Amino acid sequence: HSPPAKPGEKPSETSEVHQRKEVCHWPCRCPPVPTCTPGVSLVKDGCGCCKVCAKQSGETCNEADICDPHKGLYCDYSEDEPRYETGVCAYLVAVGCELNGVYYLNGQTFQPNPLYKCLCVSGAIGCTPVFTPKLAASPCAGVTGRKKPGQSICGHGQHKQLQSTNYRLMSAYRSLPLVLKKKCLVQATPWTPCSRTCGIGISSRVTNENRGCEMKKEKRLCFIQPCLTNILKTIKIPKGKTCQPTFQLPTAEKLVFSGCSTTQSYKLTFCGVCLDKRCCIPNKSKMITVQFECPNEGFFKWKMMWITSCVCQRICSAPGDIFSELKVL
Repeated sequence: HSPPAKPGEKPSETSEVHQRKEVCHWPCRCPPVPTCTPGVSLVKDGCGCCKVCAKQSGETCNEADICDPHKGLYCDYSEDEPRYETGVCAYLVAVGCELNGVYYLNGQTFQPNPLYKCLCVSGAIGCTPVFTPKLAASPCAGVTGRKKPGQSICGHGQHKQLQSTNYRLMSAYRSLPLVLKKKCLVQATPWTPCSRTCGIGISSRVTNENRGCEMKKEKRLCFIQPCLTNILKTIKIPKGKTCQPTFQLPTAEKLVFSGCSTTQSYKLTFCGVCLDKRCCIPNKSKMITVQFECPNEGFFKWKMMWITSCVCQRICSAPGDIFSELKVL
């Protein structure tokens, strides 16, 4: 409670009671469902009534106009003291993202590929195509001569060029076939390409195949090829062939990772090479668990991809390129 005002003094502003404006009204009366721009979530408003396009970073917000929850945004009312009625959408403090050795802050927008614009949200990366609509000329401009009754003045090819800017996207995380395990509808993204073309690297995926049935990032080791100075001397390509899809080293060897070595020796199957411009990548594999022993530091275990077969192809992408399989449809 504020102290009582002395005779002749006006009450201070801080003692005034601010009535917040009511932004929710029931029963709900909703306008048509809007079409949100790519990357903006379509959500139910804070009143629990209507579908709206979520507010983005830096935009004003209130109890009804909520900030995009899928981007880790919240409504910051700190600048609207003492009413706390209108706020500004801001990012929650959270972990950033790493892509191809570059670290991005939470909420940072970046463009690692000419075709895609990406956003870092709490350790996860979401991307949408960079779409630049071409200005269409007047319908079938330059067409000369009279058209016959019932005949369009536009050719079939010209109709395609005059289509609107509507387009469909292939999601960055494509779901694999769904499987029901222990009341959990298992979902998983494909494993990313190995982070290294030679030596032990890491690949990852997002899956809910765990006790809590929660979507989590999972990592595994991958070993596509040993780092040899002249690999063609080690691999024997059959006469009359240009590729050797797989090969093995003569003896089983221990694997070394982060200064630690495996407790067992392994005779791995590696992907081979081609004399032409084709590259060989894993085609079929299974998962094993390997145990590493560190000098004076104990043991740790990692899941690892065990290659069973490889395929040689002309489409080759750099390791860690998450955009290699994405296309604008």
